[in-house]
Amino acid sequence: MNAISILINLHTEKGDGIIVQAPVFFEFRLTIMDNKRKVVRNPLKLVDDHYQMDFDDLEEKAANPRTRMLILCNPHNPVGRVWKREELQRVAEICIKHQVLIIADEIHSDIVYPGYQYIPFASISEAAAQQSFSCLSPAKTFNIASVTDAMIVIGNEPYRQQYKEFVGRYLFHKNNAFSTIAMETAYREGGAWLDELLVYLQANLDYLENYLKDSIPKVKVIKTEGTFLAWLDFRELGIETKALEKFIAQEARIAINPGYWFGRQGAGFARMTIACPRSMLKEGLSRLEKAVNGLEGNG
Repeated sequence: MNAISILINLHTEKGDGIIVQAPVFFEFRLTIMDNKRKVVRNPLKLVDDHYQMDFDDLEEKAANPRTRMLILCNPHNPVGRVWKREELQRVAEICIKHQVLIIADEIHSDIVYPGYQYIPFASISEAAAQQSFSCLSPAKTFNIASVTDAMIVIGNEPYRQQYKEFVGRYLFHKNNAFSTIAMETAYREGGAWLDELLVYLQANLDYLENYLKDSIPKVKVIKTEGTFLAWLDFRELGIETKALEKFIAQEARIAINPGYWFGRQGAGFARMTIACPRSMLKEGLSRLEKAVNGLEGNG
């Protein structure tokens, strides 16, 4: 998030609009507001069991001359979409047309399930590369969030020099020796481990989907294409947003993120991580089942 905050300060002014595609990682919204910029929402559309971009709305928002930037999340946290090439091409066309810069948060890019493909935004076209900043890190892939190293890919030479000068001035580039070695080792030596991880995560995802379908049918999981996060749909329970948060924490006794954190479009949903031992996932789902059964019994 440091890189995103730096880019916001380098390329926008106070009061400028920055587009987010809600429901989306809440730190985007908070960082925009902390930097005195305006959050411009381009809500995703839920169609059946997956989300789609609203390109007409994106075009309208991007056309505003005070809209200067879009934060694109790919794979998307929390809804799990891995955007297709044609979707990214349309985003690029709109943003290039209206001179809107793109920050591509691609931190979950290594966690993609069979049948889907992560497409780096900067690979869409040379024009897209010149107008975007790609942010990546080993933190999610290898569970080393405390290691502070990350990467930013900037194809535009003047922008790259501007960024380097800024981080050099404030010593942001002074990482510790351990973190650099940890990142390099993870990428050089972690391939086999990552392959095993993806198999395990897919099995956890399958278990989650089957358990909900068979035992808690009123709770749905949105189709997950990437990330180790599952976006659960509790709307059929008919519980108000704050009451749902309390129900999950106090009745089900599980710690998952309430959907409204990710924007008003997340009301009635919650984000669950599946990057855990299957025994923990089973226990959490068992608790949720008992809580839902108790709710229905009292209704």
